[in-house]
Amino acid sequence: MEKFTLELLFQIIGIGSASGFIHKDDSLFIISDNSSFLYEYSIKEKELHKIKLFENSQENIPKKDKFDFESITQKENKLYIFGSGSTPNRNKRISYGLISKVIEEKDLSTIYEKLKQTASISDNDLNLEGALFHNEKWHLFQRGNGAQSKNGIFILDKEENSIQFFPIALPKIQNVEATFTDAILVEDKIYFLAAVENTTSTYDDGEVLGSFIGALSLDTFELTLTQKISETHKFEGLTLYANSKEKIEFLLCEDKDTEALETDIYKLTLDKK
Repeated sequence: MEKFTLELLFQIIGIGSASGFIHKDDSLFIISDNSSFLYEYSIKEKELHKIKLFENSQENIPKKDKFDFESITQKENKLYIFGSGSTPNRNKRISYGLISKVIEEKDLSTIYEKLKQTASISDNDLNLEGALFHNEKWHLFQRGNGAQSKNGIFILDKEENSIQFFPIALPKIQNVEATFTDAILVEDKIYFLAAVENTTSTYDDGEVLGSFIGALSLDTFELTLTQKISETHKFEGLTLYANSKEKIEFLLCEDKDTEALETDIYKLTLDKK
């Protein structure tokens, strides 16, 4: 068992159903799975700003209509936001220029179809919940909470015009397997969050049984760490906060699956010794 501490750091009023975020300088860039805004929160000033991703951006979008933005990552001076792909209207990718402030939209329906074909995943079971870019390749994390229970990592190599899928087995609680909810790259390790939710649907929520922090080797995807950090929270967002020889600190956000516009931000500390 790893030595860890988990503490509630602060609460942000004005965001609900937070699903992912990026810590950059003194700001958090946050997405919500039922909103079409990108949020920027200044930690020092405690101020929240909304960035419209569409002309008619809105919050608390009905489940059947929402874009289900579940993944956010930074590549150079842009943030990339991915829809989960769990329904046909959840296939968008949005980029936001951190300097230019330019917003661009791309339909990934064709690519998402290729992902399903590569991993032999049904239309109902694709559910992307994490993304990172490394070595000119996109890594997309499939949350296996559908009927097929396929956790894994898609590797999209644009230069080779190839897609690979690597299944990943994760620990269980009450015989229910944990499923990816976010992932980030820190040095030569992929750190991830995984939640245990008692459901076989990528659409309907289920009883939350707990959450894990874990790590994978970047080269082999070998599981090098799994640590249960909660029995009650469904953590969906992970970002690096601080890293030293003695410890590594992450910020976590939680999706409470409610319409309340409030988000709790937790700090998770893992000892390296």
